[in-house]
Formats: sequence, structure tokens, C-alpha cells
Amino acid sequence: MTLFVLMFYDVGEKRVNKVLKAARKYLTWIQNSVLEGELTPAALEALKVDVKKIIDDEYDSVLFYIWRTERYMAREAMGVKRGAVDSFI
Repeated sequence: MTLFVLMFYDVGEKRVNKVLKAARKYLTWIQNSVLEGELTPAALEALKVDVKKIIDDEYDSVLFYIWRTERYMAREAMGVKRGAVDSFI
């Protein structure tokens, strides 16, 4: 079983790159502070553990939106599409 996950984060400047680096191990970066992708429940828990080690619970915020399938979700984009596959060399 895989889950479709959207991750949003708002963290202190010193931790931004660390959170992005950890999250990109599991998800695809699509916009500033937003990543998406399909994960197994175990991979989602591993991502949460990695992020929890980085953030400051008193200051930072990380949100996960989780769907069991992309089937009922629509995604629309306008303007620059970040994180597209063609942006990787």
C-alpha cells in the first residue's frame, strides 16, 4: 500500500535546508516549502522521524496531508513548475 503525501513546512532559517534535504530523500520538491509524492506507511514514518530530529517544536511547523490514493485528488498548477523531472541533470 502506498499513500500520497503533501508536506508543507515553515521552519527557522537555520533549519530550512536541513528539512528540505531530509524531505527530498522521500518526496519530490514542487514549490518553496512544499513537497509531494507516494510513500509507504513505513517511509512516511521514517520521514517524520528524520524531520522531528531537525525541527524546533517550539518554533517550527510541519504539516502532512495524506491520501490513500491520488484518485480523488486534482492538481492544478500555474506559472513555474518547480521540481519537474526535467530540472534534474
